[in-house]
Amino acid sequence: MPKQIFVNLAVNDVQKSMQLYTAMGFTNNPQFSDDAGKCMVWGDSIFVMLLSHDKFKSFTNKPLADTKSHIAGLFSLSLDSLDEMHAIMSNALAAGGIEPNEMRDYSFMQQRTLEDFDGHTWELFYMDMSKFPG
Repeated sequence: MPKQIFVNLAVNDVQKSMQLYTAMGFTNNPQFSDDAGKCMVWGDSIFVMLLSHDKFKSFTNKPLADTKSHIAGLFSLSLDSLDEMHAIMSNALAAGGIEPNEMRDYSFMQQRTLEDFDGHTWELFYMDMSKFPG
């Protein structure tokens, strides 16, 4: 079995969140989804589980972080082009996502930040290694 990563996120509205993540380019895997959680696929080995607060709490004894006011993690998605980065951001913003700051340009890498409805923060970036210094 190949190594895989599942990022589990507590969300207030599973269906609404699924629509935003679909707009970002994720696809839903119904085999691992129900009313309390949606498995969203980014690639062959990268998955985001959008879980209701109750379902998320069933996996831990710790209190949930308020990700609208506190950062709990930064999740980064590499993209194949600037056009892809801008298209995903446009789709996500149209679906209700928030861009909390302007695009960052590091010459070899451009990055845009997206927050979902619950404040989970995604860094979308395109990196051109031919422009990497040194």
